[in-house]
Amino acid sequence: MNIVLLGPPGAGKGTQAKVLSKEFGLLHISTGDMLRNAAKRGDGIGKKAAGYIERGELVPDEIVVSLVVSRISQKDAEKGFMLDGFPRNTKQADILSLALEQKNKKLDLVLYFSTSEKVSVERLSGRRVCRKCGSNYHVKNMPPKKEGICDACGGELYQRPDDKEETVKNRLKVYDKETKSLIDYYRSQGLLREINGDMEVGDLFGVIKAIFVKEGLDG
Repeated sequence: MNIVLLGPPGAGKGTQAKVLSKEFGLLHISTGDMLRNAAKRGDGIGKKAAGYIERGELVPDEIVVSLVVSRISQKDAEKGFMLDGFPRNTKQADILSLALEQKNKKLDLVLYFSTSEKVSVERLSGRRVCRKCGSNYHVKNMPPKKEGICDACGGELYQRPDDKEETVKNRLKVYDKETKSLIDYYRSQGLLREINGDMEVGDLFGVIKAIFVKEGLDG
């Protein structure tokens, strides 16, 4: 099964994707992670992406599309995948549809995480990441045992530039402007299922699992 996770930054898509990946064996493809990794590498695509990411702006279509189409073409995506952070607009959605069609595949479901700005800002601005191993923490919801220190490896925890409150609010404005049309786009195709992204992780997973069962995607 092939799924798109749609919703604003901080909606909990990445968290749910990790749980769903374990439960159903689906490959989790996060465009945000791919772009940040490219930026760290500092290659051609990375250099182009880095500035947009730091400002909380959307990375141009040509960069994102080339990464995603390449990724879903790899062998580990054959059994199914979850796209987290892509598509961001109807142009990207059309390109995705065409790329899947060329591989005799299709989207089975689009989960839309409807999330309030307050919750999104709180989740992202409180996130901290280990510089050494990349483990994620949250100052309120999942704090480390020792402030500023990773439980797993002892590395330093830091706040990503795109998780600062001002940048998060800008990301949400950009998301709302650029992505709103996608909701109607997928609803018109009968693929969209709306869920409450403000819910706690366990409760939200229960709702998603029930949708999978109802849609016959749990087998």
